[in-house]
Amino acid sequence: MSRRGNAGARYPFSAVVGMDDLKLALLVNAVSPGVGGVLVRGEKGTAKSTIVRALAGLLPPVGVVPGCRFSCDPGDPDPECPDGPHAGDPAERRPARLVELPVGASEDRLTGSLDIERALTEGVKAFEPGLLAAAHRGVLYVDEVNLLHDHLVDLLLDAAAMGESYVEREGVSVRHAARFLLVGTMNPEEGELRPQLLDRFGLTVEVAATRDPDERAEVVRRRLRFEDDPAGFAAGWAEAEAALAGRIAAAQSRLAGVELTDAALRQITAVCAAFEVDGLRADLVTARAAIALAAWHDRTEVTSEDVRTAARLALPHRRRRDPFDAPGLDRQKLDDVLEEHGEHGEPEPPDDDPGGPGDGPPPQDGDGPVPPQASGSEHEQQQPNGQAPAPSPSESPAPSEAPAPSAAPSEPAPADAAYKPRLFTVPGTGMGAPGRRSKARSPYGRVSGAQPGSRGLHLAATLRAAAPHQHARGRSGPGLVVTAGDLREAVREGREGNLVLFVVDASGSMAARQRMRAVKGAVLSLLLDAYQRRDKVGLITFRGTDAELALPPTSSVEAGARRLERLATGGRTPLAAGLLRAAEVLRVERLRDPARRPLLVVVTDGRATHGPDPAAVAGLLAGMRTDMASVVVDCESGPVRLGLAQRLAGHLGAESVRLDELAADSLAGVVRSARGAASVDGGWRAGKERTA
Repeated sequence: MSRRGNAGARYPFSAVVGMDDLKLALLVNAVSPGVGGVLVRGEKGTAKSTIVRALAGLLPPVGVVPGCRFSCDPGDPDPECPDGPHAGDPAERRPARLVELPVGASEDRLTGSLDIERALTEGVKAFEPGLLAAAHRGVLYVDEVNLLHDHLVDLLLDAAAMGESYVEREGVSVRHAARFLLVGTMNPEEGELRPQLLDRFGLTVEVAATRDPDERAEVVRRRLRFEDDPAGFAAGWAEAEAALAGRIAAAQSRLAGVELTDAALRQITAVCAAFEVDGLRADLVTARAAIALAAWHDRTEVTSEDVRTAARLALPHRRRRDPFDAPGLDRQKLDDVLEEHGEHGEPEPPDDDPGGPGDGPPPQDGDGPVPPQASGSEHEQQQPNGQAPAPSPSESPAPSEAPAPSAAPSEPAPADAAYKPRLFTVPGTGMGAPGRRSKARSPYGRVSGAQPGSRGLHLAATLRAAAPHQHARGRSGPGLVVTAGDLREAVREGREGNLVLFVVDASGSMAARQRMRAVKGAVLSLLLDAYQRRDKVGLITFRGTDAELALPPTSSVEAGARRLERLATGGRTPLAAGLLRAAEVLRVERLRDPARRPLLVVVTDGRATHGPDPAAVAGLLAGMRTDMASVVVDCESGPVRLGLAQRLAGHLGAESVRLDELAADSLAGVVRSARGAASVDGGWRAGKERTA
C-alpha cells in the first residue's frame, strides 16, 4: 500500500483517543481564554503536540481589520495599534491562528524589530511585527517549553501578564496588543520550568501512555489510516469536529450569563487556602475555569463539581515548593474541603462527562494513548510512566532486617535541608548554551562590540562602516548604498549553562549518618543551584569496587534529587574508579555537545582503599580538557585531618572547599573574618611603624 504524504494535514481533535483531562483543559481555555492557557506535561510519544495543533481547527473564526498586521478587532480596535487608526474600517473574518514559537527563536522573531531592509534602502523607520503580534486573538504554542531560553521566557511572561508587547530597541518604540491562548508541552525528564513561567499557565495536565493493549492497538490503527489518507480520514470526522466547534461557540455565548455564587466562591477560596498555594492567581484561575466549565455543561451557575474539576486542573503545579517537588493534588483532601464548605455539607455526585464531545460526536480516537490519570484514575500524583513517585526519605519503609555491617550498603540517610551554595564557575569565556553560570559569548547577552557578519545585525556599526563610502558609491537618494562588506553583527556577552558532573563518595568512610546527611544536603543544594543556572547535571557514585553512573547528564535536576535520596553507603573506597568513570562521561559529552564546558565536583574525604593510585588518574583527568573546571568538596571531619582531599585537588588542579564552608553565608563569614584579621594586623603594623 502506498503512503501519501500528510504535510499540512491536521489530525482531528475529536479523533484523539482518551486524554479526557487534556481535552477538557483545552476546551475550557477555548471557551474562556482568560483562564490562562494549558501546560501539558508527559513522556514522549503521547500525542501532546498533535492534540494541541488540532485545537486551532475548532476555534471560531475571528473578525479582523483588513490589512492590519496586528489582528485588530473591528468592533473594538486598539487605539494604539501601529497600523491604526482603524475607525470605520470594514471587517473580514479569518480562521483563528495557531502560532508556534520554536525553542531556538531569536528575540527579534518573538517581539518584532526594526525593518532593517527599509531602514537601509529607504531611510525610513518601520516596525516588522513578530510572533506575539501574529498570535494575538489566537493560540501561541510552545513545544518543549521547558527548554526555552531564559530571555525569551522573560518576554513571554511580560506579554502573558499584560496582554501587550512592548518593543524598545534600535530607535523603535512600539506597543501592540498581544492576548493569546498560551499552550506549552514538555517532557519533565528534560528539565523543569522556572517557577515564574509555571505559574503563568492557568491549567496543567499530566499525560502518559496507556498500558491497555486494545487502546494502544486502536491508536496505531487510526494513525495508520490517517497517514494513508489524511483528507479522507479528516472527512470521516468532519461531523464530529463541526459539532464540537458549535458547542464551543455556544459555550462562549453563554459565558457572560453564568453566575459565580457566593457559596461557590467560598469553596474556591477555601480549597486554595487549604492547599497553601502562593498568591491569589490560583483563586482567580480556578474561578474563571469553573465559570467556563459551567458554560461548557450548559449550566447557569457554578456548581461544586465545576469547582472540583477546576481545582484539579488549576492547583497541582502551584503546590510545588521547590524544583524537586512533583506536581500533584490529594483528591481526598479536595473532596473533604468541598464537602466542609458546601451549601448543605453534602458531597456532590461525580461528573461522568469528562468534557469531551462524547455526548454528541463519535467516540474519541486518534494517535494519542490514554493516560491512566486522565481517565479518572484516583492516583493524582502518578508519574508519567504510570508508577507511583519515589518515596521521600521520611516515607521510606523501614528495613526488615538487622542493620548491615559496614561493608554492605546501609539504609539511605535523609538529606539535610538545602541552602544557597557559593558560586563556582568555569574560567574564561565560553560559547555554550545560554544559562546563568559562566561567562560566555552569547547571542542573547549585552552588546559588547561588533564584528563583520550578518547574524544579529548591529545597525549603528553597519551604518558607520558604510557611511564613509557613500560619495564613492554614487549615492543620490535618501537610502544608503550598503555592500556585504559593510554588514556588522553584534558581539554579545552573557552567561552560559555548564555540565555539572558530580562524583560522590558513597563508601564506608562516608557512612557516618550525620556526615552523609550533610553530604546529601550539600549535593542537593548544588543541584538546586544548577537548576536555577540552567545547567545539565550528571551523577557518579563510587563504593565497593566500582563506580556507577547513577544519572547520565540531563537537564532534569529532579532525577538527580531522586537518585540522591536512594543513595546508600558502605564498602571500600574506589576513588580512582570514580575519576575514571568521570573521564569517560566527559569524553562522551564532549562529542555530543562540544560547546558546553564542564564543571567537575568531587565530593569525598580523599581516602582511597581500593584500585589504582587516584593521584595518577587525577592528573590524567586534569589534562584531558583544558576548558574544564574542578572543585573538590572536602568531607573530612574530626580534630585530626589527613588532608587527602586537598592533595587530590592539587592533582586535579581544582579548588578545594571544606564541606562546612560550602554555603554562601559560611564563605561570607570566612571572608569577613579574614578581612577583619587583615585590618587588625594592618593597624598593628602601621602603629608599630609610626612608633618606630
